[in-house]
This record gives sequence, C-alpha cells and structure tokens, in this order.
Amino acid sequence: MGKNYSGCGSKFHLRSMMSSRRDFLHVGLLGGLGLSLPELLRMEANAAQKHYESKEGPAKSAIHIFLPGGMAQQESFDAKPYAPTEYRGPLNSIGTKVVGTRFGPNFKNTAAIADKLVVLNSLTHGEAAHERGVHNMFTGYKPSPALSYPSLGSVVSHEFGPRADLPPYVCIPNQPNEYAGSGYLSSAYGAFSLGSDPANGNFTVRDLALPGGIDESRFSKRKSMLQTVDAHFRKAEKSDAVDAMDTFYQRAYSLISSQKAREAFDINKEPAKLRDEYGRNSAGQRMLLARRLVESGVRFVSLTYGGWDHHDNVKGGFEGQAPPLDQAYARLIRDLEERGLLDSTLVMMTSEFGRTPKINKNAGRDHWPKVFSGLLAGGGLKKGVVYGKSDALAAEPEEDPVFPADLATTVYKQLGIIADKELMAPGDRPIEIVAGGKVITSIIA
Repeated sequence: MGKNYSGCGSKFHLRSMMSSRRDFLHVGLLGGLGLSLPELLRMEANAAQKHYESKEGPAKSAIHIFLPGGMAQQESFDAKPYAPTEYRGPLNSIGTKVVGTRFGPNFKNTAAIADKLVVLNSLTHGEAAHERGVHNMFTGYKPSPALSYPSLGSVVSHEFGPRADLPPYVCIPNQPNEYAGSGYLSSAYGAFSLGSDPANGNFTVRDLALPGGIDESRFSKRKSMLQTVDAHFRKAEKSDAVDAMDTFYQRAYSLISSQKAREAFDINKEPAKLRDEYGRNSAGQRMLLARRLVESGVRFVSLTYGGWDHHDNVKGGFEGQAPPLDQAYARLIRDLEERGLLDSTLVMMTSEFGRTPKINKNAGRDHWPKVFSGLLAGGGLKKGVVYGKSDALAAEPEEDPVFPADLATTVYKQLGIIADKELMAPGDRPIEIVAGGKVITSIIA
C-alpha cells in the first residue's frame, strides 16, 4: 500500500502549514512596519527595474523639427537624377557640399551646409497611416492599444528636469499631436506650449506675465497661499493630477517671476537683421525662437512647419513650402555654430514617412513608409556624413536601414540617456524607454 501524504497528520502537511504560517507572519510583519501587500509587490517591481542614472551627454539640448504630412524623399534629400522620369519626378536636383550627394533644387542653402550634417537616407518603418507614423517618430515605438508611450521631449523632461527656471520641454507653437505628450509618465513631464506663432506680429506667450493689477508683493502672497492649499490636497488625495497641477503651478510661477526666463521667450530682443536672415515667416521665426530657448537653457524644443502630404502637385507644394524651410534651417545650423552651440545642441529634422517612388496620376506622391530621409546635426555627431542608402528608385533601403527605435536610441545616447532604462508604467510595469533600438555608432564623432 502506497504512502498517503494527504492526511492531516502527515509530515508533509505539517511542513506546508509551517511554511504558510511563516509566509503569513512575514507579510504580517511587513504590515506592522506600514507595508501593505500591494506596496510590497510594488517594491519588488521597482527592485527588478533596469535603472541607470542619466547624465548629460555631448548634447546638452535638442531641437526636433517635425515636418507633418510625410515629406517626399525624392524632392528633398534623396534625389534620384538618373531614375526614369515617372520616378525622378518633375523637379531637378542640385549638388551639395558632400560629394555624390544631391538634394532637391529648393534646398540650395541646406546643400551649402551639407558638410555640417548627417543625412539619413534609409529611415524605414511599416506604418502608412499618418497617426501611426507620427507615433513612431515621436516615441521610438510602434503604436500599442495597451499603452501610451512618452515622447522624446517628455522623457528628457523626466530624466533631467528644468534648467535656469525654464521648462525642460517646449513646443512651438503648440503640442503638435497627442504623441508629443507624456504618455504613461506623469502629465507633469508634458510640454510647455507657447499658444501662438512667433511669426505673428503681436506674438506673446500666453500667461507669461503678471495679471493686471497684481504687483510682485501680491504675486508672492498668492504663491504662498497656493502652496498651503496644494499641501492640503496632497495629504487628502495623492494623485498624478494633484502632483502635476502643483508642478505646473510651480513652473508657471518660476517663469512669471524670473525676468531671465521671460526674456528667453521674447523674440523681439533678437536683432532685426538676424530675424530677416532666418525669414519673417513661420519656419524662420520658429527656428530662431528654438535657438533662443536652447541658448537660455531649455533642454528639448519641438517645432513643426508646413504640411507635406502631397498627393497632388508635389512640384508646387515644394516650390511653395521648401524655400522658407531651407533658409531657416541653414541659418539655424550656422547660427548655432557661430555661437559655439552646435556641438552641444542636437538638431533633428524628420517627417512621419516618405512618399511613393512613382508619381501618381495627380502629379503627386502617396504615403510610403518603406524608406524616407531625415537630417541630424550637432550634438556630438560627425559632420558631412550620409548614412544609409536607398535603392535606385528610392523605394526601399539598400544599405543600413534605420528604424525609429534606432534613431531615438541614438538621440538619447547623445543626450546622456540609456534607452533600455526602464521607467514605471501604470500597473507597476517596468517599460524600456525604447525597446530594441541600436545606437548608430558610425555617425557619432
């Protein structure tokens, strides 16, 4: 007859009871120390996180110039002069400061500074819808229905915080899309949006001044009263909303009370000649303000320009929008260099995807995520480099494909952030800042 281990008197059962009792007592002891079981599990999750301290890298600041709509690579930075006409398109091409590299004819100023740039001609992903492509380029992640990922700017804000009483992350003129936000991070790491275009003649940053009839003394008293009220609510309800509100109020007070901070946003303090050189338009004044902000201490500036969804008349679209972009971008790079800021400021220009290799029946190009172009400059990167190559028709990467995760990982690396560091998402889930990306080491100086 076999041994029966199910009886109440068995040694096995006694050992099980003793073990369970020990576990119960252990949890009870933690409770006596003020730790609940959920808190214990949270501590275990935190202990399992991959954590690295972020330290400033070669790039102290970054400017992300985003061109919404999907800019055609063939008419911009990956011209194909020897392709058949229906692929080459209606525009010619021009040479650049980098031998063998040709740009579209509306980028003559950018072509003249190509020896200061990294040209990426093998960006690629699989998302042909605008929203999904935008998500890729702002977060380094494919979209997920289960989780909202933070943008590059919000991660920088989270890792480094403010500098010189200025917001760490600023959007010009406004947050361009939901994917430029804080995602699963606290809303306290969201962008500070200007609320108006610096190209407007009456440009002012909203709420960046004392209310009418309020002097500095009354302002300080109000701040003190608000701090008292906030402290009460934080004790009553610990929540992201309360913490974020407190953070935003503190930043707002810092901005309003700091003369230096207010002046950083005052584009009218720039010389008229320089404003003319950038261009008295949205492209020029947004980029000039971006330079002014990083020079003052803002860590990450995101700005948008134009609409590049050229399903129709790609020639007319580029002839209308590209020259102001070209003028402003080239002046930005030279301005940063002249001020000794280019090596410490990483400038990235991207779109959400490219356009079809073949011109369509409407003389335009349709959505094409398989290969597209972008530009990098400064921030400890090499100069005069073309990385990656598309095939003869600008249809697919032929060499060194660059995925959004690779681009984000490289940008983070230059800023001093290790991209596989895990941040805590809701539900105490450790999530890598970027998953699966590789640093593009050959473009780093």
